[in-house]
Amino acid sequence: MFNHLKEDISIVFERDPAARTHWEILTTYPGVHALIMHRFSHWLWKNNFYWLGRVSSHIGRWLTGIEIHPGATIGRRVFIDHGMGVVIGETAVIGDDCTLYHGVTLGGTTWNKGKRHPTLETGVVIGAGAKVLGPITIGKNAKIGSNAVVVKDVPENATAVGIPARILEEEKAKQRDHTAQKIGFSAYAIGNDENDPITKAIHSLLDHAEKQDKIITSLQAQLVQLNDMQANTEVGEAFSAKKDSKLKN
Repeated sequence: MFNHLKEDISIVFERDPAARTHWEILTTYPGVHALIMHRFSHWLWKNNFYWLGRVSSHIGRWLTGIEIHPGATIGRRVFIDHGMGVVIGETAVIGDDCTLYHGVTLGGTTWNKGKRHPTLETGVVIGAGAKVLGPITIGKNAKIGSNAVVVKDVPENATAVGIPARILEEEKAKQRDHTAQKIGFSAYAIGNDENDPITKAIHSLLDHAEKQDKIITSLQAQLVQLNDMQANTEVGEAFSAKKDSKLKN
């Protein structure tokens, strides 16, 4: 219990530059209070004291503004920053070293019993107001943008943004930047997460230009190969003709 508390306080110093003293964190950080109360209510829940677990959870919600079902599983060094409005469902699983900001919901999409809430693997960061819904998995070190609505699995080290959330294709973005530089074009103030139709059209043109470059490069390589083959054939024919001429003489 005390080891968990020590880790909870230490992790605040790492992730919140506003933190100043241990006493300040222990007395004024609702995310820390919510985790302390959850560990107690979760112990009650695991030992079949369901009503007491729910009562303890309800008191924690009233004191902190953070609602964590006593059945939820939360790992070590989890940081809930600000925390107001955070809701974590019964079958949610939060791995070690995760960070949740205010307004985050780890909710369900069905009334059926069983696993119906998300699983967050190690190191996940979920931005303010994001909704992660259903029995999905958010991969290790993934990031969910503020106010995103996530209803599908997110792979490791990926970034998901938007409603519904989509994965930012960082490699494709790098290719677009490279193509834009080659043709002397700069898409100023245009981000990967824009839904503007003009932005989409520009991205489509850049992707098409990149595809054409690859095709042209491939054709050039084939032409060079054909020229080499033709040159070798001509040399061979000339050598054969010269040899036949010597034999006739």
